[in-house]
Amino acid sequence: MPKLYLIIVIILIIIAIIGIAITESYLNDMQAAQEHINSLDSHVIQTEYGEIQYATVGEGYPVLVIQGNAGGFDQGLLLANYTIDPDFQLISVSRFGYLRSSMPVNASVEMQADAYASLLDSLNIKKVVVVAYSAGSASAVQFAMRYPDRVSALILVSPVGIGQAPILSKTIFDIFFTNNFIYWATITYFGSSVQAQWAGLPNGFNLTPEEQVEVNDLMFSILPVTNRTEGTYFDTYISTPEMLNSSENMNYPYYDIKAPTLVISAVDDPLALHENAITLADRIPNATLLSIPNGGHLLLGHQEEVKSEITQFINNNVP
Repeated sequence: MPKLYLIIVIILIIIAIIGIAITESYLNDMQAAQEHINSLDSHVIQTEYGEIQYATVGEGYPVLVIQGNAGGFDQGLLLANYTIDPDFQLISVSRFGYLRSSMPVNASVEMQADAYASLLDSLNIKKVVVVAYSAGSASAVQFAMRYPDRVSALILVSPVGIGQAPILSKTIFDIFFTNNFIYWATITYFGSSVQAQWAGLPNGFNLTPEEQVEVNDLMFSILPVTNRTEGTYFDTYISTPEMLNSSENMNYPYYDIKAPTLVISAVDDPLALHENAITLADRIPNATLLSIPNGGHLLLGHQEEVKSEITQFINNNVP
């Protein structure tokens, strides 16, 4: 019996050591995530839609950067770093329910578009290029519809589009996107098993070491998830389904979009399906579709090409 007790004690000590190490790693990563957000020098303004958080980077012609699902202004800056030339001034905004931006009562995509106008008014900016990523395409399209005189060009990168697409189950959402530790543990210890679904990697896609770092950066940029839960829920179950079904929704009069539009989509994107992007480009007057042969939702392996195309498109359409 004494020998059995000793074995049990050793096992408990090992479990405790592992638990302490995991807890320390979790707390360090959470602290690093918050310190990174704080280092980006964001600002918050008060509007009739509540508080709006944003950050500006660089100089040059202003580009309104609209983050994707589970993001924030920080994700917008991260994605812009890969796809927008640094010669432009970036205005990256946290949409409703992300980080320090409020979630208004009865929020709608149209209200989010109006909030962009309020933000630009506060910055005394009359006209911008709009670059939206993934789920941010819904409010970007609404902004272009509602404020055509304020949009010099509209660029939609891996947009939601029009059609059918996979929607995250609410059970998965409730488990992984409402608890910081569960989300952190999942991407830390089981990251490769969820990257295809959450980061939009095609099945069997072989990541280079550089691409693996990029995917990991994006996955960890979602921390803390509890500061993004309201916005992620709104995107996943309200704004994205609304835009997918917008061919039957009078709230999306695509013919009102006057700005030259560039739609960029990977053929093998498993999240924002390419056929939906094709339909979207067909509906928007004066739209150009740039089809990327592979690379999934993040356009991996083609970002320099995408950055060059975006730069040329802006230069061709902005005085």
